[in-house]
Amino acid sequence: MKKSAPKSAAAKPAKKAAPVAKAPAKKPAAPAKKKSAAAEPPATFISAQIDIGFGNHLTLRGEGPGLSWDKGLVMDNVGHSLWTASINKATKPVTFKVLVNDLTWSTGPDFVIEPGQSITVYPNF
Repeated sequence: MKKSAPKSAAAKPAKKAAPVAKAPAKKPAAPAKKKSAAAEPPATFISAQIDIGFGNHLTLRGEGPGLSWDKGLVMDNVGHSLWTASINKATKPVTFKVLVNDLTWSTGPDFVIEPGQSITVYPNF
């Protein structure tokens, strides 16, 4: 009697794979909350009406966001004798003085403005 060759693995019937259980669908992440415009305080606007001569500029020094008593914030010249600056994120009153060329201080008391307000000052030197 002849021995038959062992059956190869290919000849064996394949086992049925167990059904794959699907993982539950992931919930989409909630979108990041954007800061609303109401969360940030409105800008505080400061204008100075004065003719300081050609080639000069005005600066602000004081207490408030972006201000210091040691170095001036340059104001923008937006028209004849009109200078402006905006202070963002002020939550307390802003106290300031106006300077010509960041050297000559305006006379009189400090100016004070509430956050989110606008003011036009007429400084004297």
